[in-house]
Amino acid sequence: MLILSRYQVDMDTRDQIRALITRLARLEAAGGWTQDLNPAQRTALEYLARANRFSRSPSQVADFLGTTRGTASQTLKALMRKGLVREEASGSDKRSISYQVTDAGLVQLNAPSLLGRSLEELPGDTLPDLAETLRSLLATAADLHGARPFGVCKECQHFRSRKHGGHCALLQLSLLQHETGQICHEQQPGHR
Repeated sequence: MLILSRYQVDMDTRDQIRALITRLARLEAAGGWTQDLNPAQRTALEYLARANRFSRSPSQVADFLGTTRGTASQTLKALMRKGLVREEASGSDKRSISYQVTDAGLVQLNAPSLLGRSLEELPGDTLPDLAETLRSLLATAADLHGARPFGVCKECQHFRSRKHGGHCALLQLSLLQHETGQICHEQQPGHR
């Protein structure tokens, strides 16, 4: 007698979505082995390019990647050797370092990814709903895993809008206009 699991017989919609997202992530990662970058290096580079000035330390990169600080440190060292990021000492604490994407790193990021090219093929009017659904799904997954949300400043409960940018009520710091749309390690969902 052949015994089949429910998974083998009939995947429900949630199972299908999880399988589709997993497959997309695998294809994107497989396509990420390009231009002398592995997928973790590309993801770290993408993160650093979008992160605000308060969110570019090795520990914050590790949190974003969901990896250990040692692994993130090796990833950052590899990006430095390749000339894609540079290390900067903090102005307030010389023991603290952060990373800045170089011009060469930005060139690497402009290379189209498989998922990016695939998204270009979707009708433009479907993208806002897809983005909102994925943001919600990611927020739930991060919450269940105990991970930080890493959202953008202007959508944070600590964000205060100002005429020429914003203000972070948590860090008590002014934000330039372009910083209000960057990823923050301290972000707590609030505004929309």
